[in-house]
Amino acid sequence: MEDKLMKKLSSEPLNFESFFSEKAMQMKASEIRELLKLVETSDVISLAGGLPAPETFPVEIIKKIAQEVLTEHADKALQYGTTKGFTPLRLALARWMEKRYGIPMSKVEIMMVAGSQQALDLIGRVFINPGDVVIVEAPTYLAALNAFKYYGPEFVSIPMDHDGMRIDILEEKLEELKKEGKRVKFVYTVSTFQNPMGVTMSLERRKRLVELAREYDFLIVEDNPYSELRYSGEPVPPIKHFDEEGRVLYLGTFSKILAPGFRLGWVSAHPHFIRKMEIAKQAVDLCANTLAQVIAWKYVENGYLDKHIPKIIEFYKPRRDAMLEALEEFMPEGVEWTKPDGGMFVWVTLPEGIDTKLMMEKAVAKGVAYVPGEAFFAHRDVKNTLRLNFTYVPEETLREGVRRLAEVIEEEIKALKK
Repeated sequence: MEDKLMKKLSSEPLNFESFFSEKAMQMKASEIRELLKLVETSDVISLAGGLPAPETFPVEIIKKIAQEVLTEHADKALQYGTTKGFTPLRLALARWMEKRYGIPMSKVEIMMVAGSQQALDLIGRVFINPGDVVIVEAPTYLAALNAFKYYGPEFVSIPMDHDGMRIDILEEKLEELKKEGKRVKFVYTVSTFQNPMGVTMSLERRKRLVELAREYDFLIVEDNPYSELRYSGEPVPPIKHFDEEGRVLYLGTFSKILAPGFRLGWVSAHPHFIRKMEIAKQAVDLCANTLAQVIAWKYVENGYLDKHIPKIIEFYKPRRDAMLEALEEFMPEGVEWTKPDGGMFVWVTLPEGIDTKLMMEKAVAKGVAYVPGEAFFAHRDVKNTLRLNFTYVPEETLREGVRRLAEVIEEEIKALKK
């Protein structure tokens, strides 16, 4: 009798969903990651992912440094490290940022993280209470929205133009929120060659943003993974350069200037903020990859980073140019796009009435993929945009991908007019 009862009980299917927390039930997969799964094994030309070209990875230098590290520093490289990170690397990065961006070492501290994506999650953990106002660009980096959303903020979106976030509209919104008795916790911006638009916040807007942060008492989270990938135009100092009070948390990464497989980034911020983020990180992973940190230290300290960046730029510039030329040649009337001076992305705007998420299936059938723009808006209220990547595939393939996409868009525009 007991055996029959046990058999009956064990035959009931497990209710897996009942074990998840409320927060876990709200999680959704990254639309870009899911999209990449669909196209990675097919003949589709993918202009979707934000992938660096493998040809830019400094493989021989990494081999050389890894051999040296494992010969001379294995005791440190293969051991647990401190949560804040390998001290020689942190100091090397501080010196590099002072030399490159004019950010004084004495005013910041650096903590290493598992890619700047981990920094976004730690910022959410440390700074966001449910209901806190977090201001983001519209559109903004999708994975930042996903990281922050977990902690329950109220997102306020500020439109963008070719000079970045509309600081005049931000100022109006800040005044409105103040009258409503709401305090802004921080403004999140990808300040240079923004993902997804490719645009760069102007110098004047950067300075004004810092002034507004002081006036309305909020922080600025400056995500800056692309600024070294400049193919034209003059460099603009990071927002952090103008920070006199410690209000700016700066995020950097090795993913675009070394290799994303290292999963290594850093946060540069006031020591008071770094200390709290360090405590939060202790509960997550104890420390970032120590072997990767020691290799990255040698990469920076021995001057390889400064020598490698021009090579990346030389490799990507023709691809950027090829995409812009193809868009000019193939896109039908009524389509607009950004013309970035650097980075990895071009943002395309189609006529009102076209839903690029619905159009995606037709594009894949034609042999080309992109990322629908809707996912980059906190309130998912814009349907007629899309993001293209130009760093991953060769020039001729880029041209063919844009040509195929233009055909799909032209059909959609014709359908609108019927």
